[in-house]
Amino acid sequence: MAVAAAGTALTFAAAIPACGWLRVRAFGPVEFLLKVPLFVPFVVVGHALRVALNPYAPGLASSWAGIALALAWKHLGLAALLLLGAFRGVDESYLEAARNFGAGTGRLTRDILVPMAAPALGVSAILIFSSMLASFSIPLMMGRGGGPQMLMIDVYYRFGQHGDFATAAALGVVAYLLAMGAALVYVRRLTA
Repeated sequence: MAVAAAGTALTFAAAIPACGWLRVRAFGPVEFLLKVPLFVPFVVVGHALRVALNPYAPGLASSWAGIALALAWKHLGLAALLLLGAFRGVDESYLEAARNFGAGTGRLTRDILVPMAAPALGVSAILIFSSMLASFSIPLMMGRGGGPQMLMIDVYYRFGQHGDFATAAALGVVAYLLAMGAALVYVRRLTA
């Protein structure tokens, strides 16, 4: 759960400033590059980051921070898609009024776009967190069965490798409860 939370935080730490800049400046090539991770398979991301990080930061490549970094990059496209939609839904007159008082791109993002798109940001965070929580390929490729594991990897090994069906089922229930908690927050946001 900590890896999914860290990955979600990293995703939004990169996506919010980039999407704020894109909303204010509108630059197609950068928007395209932000959406590229949507089309790259999870296994390819895990393998590519493991290969790229291993020569320079071998400890990072198989650590929980490396897994969180890979998950954040993979989910950056989804975050960009959702955030750009929310930011573009903010009326231009608010941004224009703030510009008249000297607000720059960072200030527009922090003080206008993020507060006005807060419900959409919350829903996006829940969807991305739930997706990271259920991630299997990236942690398996980067961790290679050793070091820090995510819940789904542990379920897989308990069930498939050790035949420990009871523990696998208990871990499955824990994963279900975590996902259900995120789903309840999501549903409450929709009805609020």
